[in-house]
Amino acid sequence: MRRILAFVFFVTLGLAAGLVLTGRLRTAEVTSAAPAAQPPAAQPAEGQAGRGAIRPQVSGLPDLTSIAERAIESVTNISSTRVVRSPITNDPFFRYFFREDDMYRERRQQSLGSGVVVSPDGYVLTNSHVIGGAAADVRVGMTDNRELRAKVVGTDEWTDIAVLKLDAANLPTLPWGDSSKLRVAEWVLAIGNPFQLNQTVTLGIVSATGRRLDGRVSMYEDFIQTDAAINPGNSGGALINARGELVGINTAIYSESGSYSGIGFAVPSNLVRQVMDDIIKFGAVRRGTIRGIQVQNMSPQIARELGAPQARGVLVIRIDERSPAYGQGLRQYDIIESIEGRTVEDASQLIRGLADSEIGSQVLLTVIRKGRPQQIRVTVEPASGTRTRV
Repeated sequence: MRRILAFVFFVTLGLAAGLVLTGRLRTAEVTSAAPAAQPPAAQPAEGQAGRGAIRPQVSGLPDLTSIAERAIESVTNISSTRVVRSPITNDPFFRYFFREDDMYRERRQQSLGSGVVVSPDGYVLTNSHVIGGAAADVRVGMTDNRELRAKVVGTDEWTDIAVLKLDAANLPTLPWGDSSKLRVAEWVLAIGNPFQLNQTVTLGIVSATGRRLDGRVSMYEDFIQTDAAINPGNSGGALINARGELVGINTAIYSESGSYSGIGFAVPSNLVRQVMDDIIKFGAVRRGTIRGIQVQNMSPQIARELGAPQARGVLVIRIDERSPAYGQGLRQYDIIESIEGRTVEDASQLIRGLADSEIGSQVLLTVIRKGRPQQIRVTVEPASGTRTRV
């Protein structure tokens, strides 16, 4: 009897152990198929990124299609034709037998570029080098396939800007943007007619602002640099921001081949607007200058020779003793370091500072003379034409 009871006990115990083991196995199998939910990770506060946090991935570029479609309507095709007289030959033999009038022949010179409509009543902006002069026959091709003859209101060689006027109304325009608010790496679109491919749109960023090219002192240089593709024919076209606002007029490229190499330049819209307003009101741009002086950029060698603390500013290499500036205390070999408290790095910055000053006003110059700083007030006089002298 004891043996029977012992047998029954061990069989029952075995069955119970098997049931428990089987249940555990099934529980483990289900658990592995559906892993337990992990507690949510703590999210960093808005505007802050925790150390090691994974940033959301930005997919694609901004959608600028609607902005480009609206802007294209305001960008025009500019064609300019002018008559030039060129000598048939420079050989003295021919000059002996022919009269001077017979030695020249007339030929037509054509230029192509782009333009931007900036007012519903027909004001159009482009580059001076596109139209080639006030006497040119300028035609403006619109996006609706109309070709209108344009009147040249005026040109400004310092900024390479020309203002045209069409006899038209209710034209599509681009709103003005504030070029002073442009930031490096901001998205921009260049719109124009490169290689006569009308209404071409290219995308890029602002590579730099306040860019000067080769240090020339004959131009008012304050360019926007961009890597948006700009090619021959883009000159005079629009540079717009991601809000569809006009922030620049495309003007030049840096290239050894003559085509796009990732470096293009545009005149800032704030400067363009100032130039346009003066041309419309006065027929020319009114700028200030200091007459009777000639300057050059500083160099480390010049700074050492003159005892200047650093190679910054511009050197007055010549001054007319009859000029107002001489009478007010400016002298040869003075180093102009600032104008109205704004640092002058080179001659182009001095030109811009004087050009933006009110004519007839006196500006405060900080100069270094024999190693010592001095302050001089000089009168701003009107400038005329494109000058290599300030």
